Amino acid sequence: MRNKIKHLLLVFACMFTSSAGAQNTEILYLSGTGLGNTVTWDFYCSAGMNSGKWSQIEVPSQWELQGFGEYTYGRFYLMKDAKPSNETGLYRYSFKVPAGWEDKHVSIVFEGVMTDTEVKINDIPTGDIHQGGFYRFSYDITDKLNYGKKNTLEVKVWKESANRSVNAAERRADWWLYGGIYRPVYLKAVPRTHIDRIAVNAMADGRLTTELHLKNLPEGYSIAATLTPVDGKESLGRQVIPLENKEVQNITTQWQGIRTWDCEHPNLYMLKLELLDIHSYPVHVYEERIGFRTIEFRPKDGIYVNGTKVIMKGTNRHSFHPDGGRTTNRELSLQDALLIKEMNMNAVRSHYPPDKHFLEVCDSLGLFYLDEFAGWQNSYDTETGLKLLPEMIARDVNHPCIFMWSNGNEGGWNENVDAHFADYDPQKRHVIHPWADFNGLDTHHYPAYQTGTYRLANGHNVFMPTEFLHGLYDRGQGAGLDDFWESYTSNPLFAGGFLWAYVDEAVKRTDKGGLLDSDGPNGPDGIVGPRREKEGSFYTVREVWAPIQFKNLSITPSFKGDFTVSNTYLFTNLAECSMKYRLYSTPSPMKGGEQTLIAEGIVALPAIDPGETGKARMELPMNFFQGDILELEAFDYRGHSICNWTWPVKLANDYFAAQFKEGIVAKPAILKNEGGNVVLSANGITAIFNNSDGMLVEVNRTGQIIPLDNGPVPVGMKVRFKEGYSRMEGNDALYIAKYQGGVDSIVWRMAANGLLGMDAVLLNDPKGHGFKGEFFDKEIYNFGLTFSFPEKEVNAMKWMGRGSYRVWKNRIKGTNYGIWWKAYNNTVTGENFEKLVYPEFKGYHANLYWMTLESDHGPFTVYSESDGLFFRVFTPEEPVHRRNGENTMWEFPTGDISFLFDIPAMRSGKTIPELGPKSQPSTIRIKKGDSGFRMKLWFDFASCQRRTKEGASPYLLRTIPR
Repeated sequence: MRNKIKHLLLVFACMFTSSAGAQNTEILYLSGTGLGNTVTWDFYCSAGMNSGKWSQIEVPSQWELQGFGEYTYGRFYLMKDAKPSNETGLYRYSFKVPAGWEDKHVSIVFEGVMTDTEVKINDIPTGDIHQGGFYRFSYDITDKLNYGKKNTLEVKVWKESANRSVNAAERRADWWLYGGIYRPVYLKAVPRTHIDRIAVNAMADGRLTTELHLKNLPEGYSIAATLTPVDGKESLGRQVIPLENKEVQNITTQWQGIRTWDCEHPNLYMLKLELLDIHSYPVHVYEERIGFRTIEFRPKDGIYVNGTKVIMKGTNRHSFHPDGGRTTNRELSLQDALLIKEMNMNAVRSHYPPDKHFLEVCDSLGLFYLDEFAGWQNSYDTETGLKLLPEMIARDVNHPCIFMWSNGNEGGWNENVDAHFADYDPQKRHVIHPWADFNGLDTHHYPAYQTGTYRLANGHNVFMPTEFLHGLYDRGQGAGLDDFWESYTSNPLFAGGFLWAYVDEAVKRTDKGGLLDSDGPNGPDGIVGPRREKEGSFYTVREVWAPIQFKNLSITPSFKGDFTVSNTYLFTNLAECSMKYRLYSTPSPMKGGEQTLIAEGIVALPAIDPGETGKARMELPMNFFQGDILELEAFDYRGHSICNWTWPVKLANDYFAAQFKEGIVAKPAILKNEGGNVVLSANGITAIFNNSDGMLVEVNRTGQIIPLDNGPVPVGMKVRFKEGYSRMEGNDALYIAKYQGGVDSIVWRMAANGLLGMDAVLLNDPKGHGFKGEFFDKEIYNFGLTFSFPEKEVNAMKWMGRGSYRVWKNRIKGTNYGIWWKAYNNTVTGENFEKLVYPEFKGYHANLYWMTLESDHGPFTVYSESDGLFFRVFTPEEPVHRRNGENTMWEFPTGDISFLFDIPAMRSGKTIPELGPKSQPSTIRIKKGDSGFRMKLWFDFASCQRRTKEGASPYLLRTIPR
């Protein structure tokens, strides 16, 4: 038991904090409130771990996470003869009920149990066995309690349901199958005459219709309604309405001065309902938090909230934590909602009703919620569905965040249930079948960039894919989103979409020493890790879905401080937002390598409405063009960061020229020809080239080998070495290699200070300088030059360019310019959860200005004078458990360290050809007279200091993105 006495004190404190005393609803928790707050019960498990004996268990919990039973993943049926674990659990707990409850109506409430549940109080059955694991249910136990005395609760739980349709809907699915009482259990006491529940329709114009469900109502009663903003003390008034002698009836009130609820302005009100007797004395007080908004689905048009057409920027979230399975808590709900909002998302979907506290957080922070009646790919039978549906809607109906109902998923709907959503929802919210084109809304799952015949581009139904850009491992999510979003939002029928998925579902295996297990490729689909570690796509989505968008801009000497911005909010004028600028100096290692802030100020945003474009302006500080990086950061009206964007102030060659100061040369470089090799040396640095193929074969510093060699090897093109020659040019020693094919020449220059320059001219002759045959790939995935460097030698890297995450061709947004540092790691995205370090070390990085590989033996820095250069650092490992051994990434270039003008995209659940134009491989066309590309690099082997391993770098860490 975890601090049981403290828990009971908290429970009783909660019971008596209401203002009206005995006429309020009183709650007594028998369990804890969630993960990290539990109560110990007695427990017996029938099979698996710790079975066949009485023990103790924390409630709420999934019993597998407590060391009982067996783990099963819901796709077990794909394996021949496999069966799910089907243990049962027997719970017992003793409790005392206040004597003062004897004249009240008392029920026991279960927020969620997996799966079939039989309940007894003092050995007396409370009612029928409940079937269905995702729904709140309760029993009237008024006449079964010993008031003021000890009572015994016994709960028997069957992990697998006796109802085949429940198993088909809930437990033949792409998630872990758990057992147990996983959500809270509590007693609820109300007066015998009471308000059982309400269902509201709170409209944007202030009109409030309230469906009252009353119990034991005498004649002559009335109800008083008071409405108070949750962020204020002054109520909007009190209205008293006489009641009919009916247990279900509607009342209508009109409220003035209402502030509407939407995803950007989540205004909420506390509705207080006092049930008054014939003497106007309050018999029962009922409170519900509500929001006023009008939701409409307009066929062949769109989804409207308060008269505004909306676009959902959504994710699919499961209720999950590795330590609790589906047992969560309010803190986790808040954390998830804040992370979702940080990505500039405004909507969430799941495959079943979430925890109540997650819906409450969505109400508070402003997230639309698509509430789904469970049925992963199979449905409940009609009888069962019609029992469970009112349980879901009765709990969730009053949440303003819920904009639509979903009946099942991917075929998991029972059409006999569709019409009955409206029976319990006075708002008559629209009902969809996710993945189907149904009821005027096409929710097609995993559409290609070209959506298909009669869908969106040439269709006539509203289009809202409830799953798209599948995020298995490092795939999908942000990769390709920019193209999809630009194309889809240009169509007036587009209503948004929901990325798959939010979190990697890797659960802690108590039977495997705490190992986090995603069941191979089945669970790691998230944009965050199991403990909410941010993957690279997190920041890409944040930028692509930012409600302020910039027209492409390059800062040149002509820049005057103007930015063209578009307002892609739904409800917010940019006058409600603010923006700041920061100007940084980012000196190279030649000048210390520490980033400093040299100016900051305000950016004036235009007062433009959603959908409009205008000019944002900053006053350029006097030292603007002495800076290296400009950062802008926007904030919403609450002061929350929306996004940040960066631009380089200088091009790569200008930056290098400003950093490089050639000092007094003591003596010139030395050029030698030795046994077929050309040797260039200066200032203690020696570079040796094989004059038969032009390859760099050795670099050493005062006799110590720096193992950069076996290059440059062409990538994406064919090259034949033609000849090499050497000469002195002033104080510099040069080796010039001439080629046929994709490379014209590479000039290696050893400067007198020991810097080794590489100046390569590529693709300047359509005939390849006499090369016979094709000399570049028809489809360019990688293009540039590559070298070898042993991975074991590297401790860390520091660089100036985009960071801190690696990029793919279709996932560059979300990275920002700055000076970055990260220690070596071997993270396999979405797999090695025990050593999960983000950002990943290995992979492609964008817009290189310079990069230092830190090593105990062979550190060096490389500078680029060429803009737009990608640098590749080693080859990420493929996930061991990838499905059918299929590689998740396009093949990396040979070698270890590459400098590239082009890199491949990352696919999603769709192949690269099914994604948008930014995902496609490039093509090359060379015309006579083209000057070609120049890749100009400088290698500094002399000035790098020895670095120790992780955590010891003296460099200032860059904090963008936040």
